[in-house]
Amino acid sequence: MNIFRLIGDMSHLAAILILLAKIWQTRSVSGISGKSQVLFGLVFLTRYLDLFTSFVSIYNSVMKIVFIFATWLTVSLIYWKFRSTYDGNHDTFRAELLVVVSAGLSVLLNHQLAPLEVLWTFSIYLESVAILPQLFLISKTGSADTITSHYLFGLGSYRAFYILNWIYRYMVEDFFDPIAVVAGCVQTILYADFFYIYVTKVVRGKSTQIEV
Repeated sequence: MNIFRLIGDMSHLAAILILLAKIWQTRSVSGISGKSQVLFGLVFLTRYLDLFTSFVSIYNSVMKIVFIFATWLTVSLIYWKFRSTYDGNHDTFRAELLVVVSAGLSVLLNHQLAPLEVLWTFSIYLESVAILPQLFLISKTGSADTITSHYLFGLGSYRAFYILNWIYRYMVEDFFDPIAVVAGCVQTILYADFFYIYVTKVVRGKSTQIEV
């Protein structure tokens, strides 16, 4: 564990909690992509199957459980509790294509052709593009409210700090995982334009919404 990974984990956790708090306080899931949340749910389920086979630390295990539980709680709020506020007419990205492509890549490009390893690789590929339905929804509606913007910024910060984590591990531990690094860079690039708009309009107080 290093400071970059810790900050990345905390940014990730904060993003999820911000989204849950927003949903519960407004009693609405308007502007939130249910498809992206389902994809993130699949990411955590397939990545953290090692909960049943290996133990790294209490911190590691607790974070895995929290990410799984919080993400699927978000899914349940979107599709059941507050379904009447869900903007399904705009949440139309073909998310199943992302699952199929990620599954195919995980079989073809992996460290080892073993079930848990392939599922872990699948989760890495899928996470890199899981935000696309949310970004597509924002492009369809034309804007994102401040809280949703904070959520997206938190997710992007998480990946950015993980890139710093990988650089640190390469320099200090001589560790390099090309699959995780390339997928992480792709994911961070997807957030790049949003980061710029977020800083210029939200952080500087110019707007309570991000227009796209």
